[in-house]
Amino acid sequence: MKKIFLMLFLSGLLSIPAFAQNTDWVAQNGRLKVKDGKIVNSKNVPPQLRGISLSWSIWQGRKYYNPQVVSWLQSDFNINLLRVSMAVQPDSGYLQQPAEQEKLVVKTVDAAIANGLYVLIDWHDHHADQHLAPSKAFFTKMAKRYAGKPNVIYEVFNEPEKIAWQTVKDYATQVIAAIRKYDATNLIIVGSPTWDQDIDVAAKDPIKGYENIAYSFHFYASDPNHQEVLMKKADEAIAAGLPIMVTEWGVGEANGNGEFNLEKTNNWLAWMERNQLSWANWNITDKNETTAILQPGASIKGKWKPEALTPAGQYIRTQLRKLNH
Repeated sequence: MKKIFLMLFLSGLLSIPAFAQNTDWVAQNGRLKVKDGKIVNSKNVPPQLRGISLSWSIWQGRKYYNPQVVSWLQSDFNINLLRVSMAVQPDSGYLQQPAEQEKLVVKTVDAAIANGLYVLIDWHDHHADQHLAPSKAFFTKMAKRYAGKPNVIYEVFNEPEKIAWQTVKDYATQVIAAIRKYDATNLIIVGSPTWDQDIDVAAKDPIKGYENIAYSFHFYASDPNHQEVLMKKADEAIAAGLPIMVTEWGVGEANGNGEFNLEKTNNWLAWMERNQLSWANWNITDKNETTAILQPGASIKGKWKPEALTPAGQYIRTQLRKLNH
């Protein structure tokens, strides 16, 4: 950890930029849509949103699902995109406690809207194809509530495991149909096999018949298995005209821990900038892990001082304050 802090200090990443100015990003960009293989704003320009993902809405990350944290992320970290990662299958997740999870999600999404943010409603599930009925029921409620709110983006399947693209596609198509009964326009994000890495496979056979559908791509910047080969998959999908959003990425490795390699992380960040890809970094929790933004015991009300942030938190905060303008 000391080595990481030293690297960040020497590279100027521990300096504190001028305080971020409050911006209503949605008023500025309007409703997102897909045009010519890219996610664009109301002026047909890629907005390149940058933000943070809340952690699973259970376990340690749950306590940060509140309006104070959302406001602090907007005003201090200068995010313009928040990902709300509703846990589905684990104990206390949506399958066991649907009313409680829905209430938590709605409270957090409403706070994001009040702060002028775009917000991803993420069905955070590795086996969503096995939970089609509850997924359709949940997204039907969300579409009824948020139709007409340009802030809202629906992410219908977080990280399918090693299953066939056709299985993901069949599931997603049915959930999309449920959403489109009530929300005809808001952006919908679809996952791809192998934890959102086989984006090139989706690019060869994308969903047809619906507008404003994009696809998620995930990587962990320091993971030795998430380097040139994985980047090439995404490059192929982009070249094929597939609209992509990086709905989750971390500075560490795929298990959430491991090394924080500054060079590899900067390389991936530069790649997203070159391709004008919107992204949400993983994650707001105080767990003792490489990708956690917060040190153990960080306040549940935001207002974190620099020492309450991990090396990942210091890095991501600095990048967001620099890049979102």
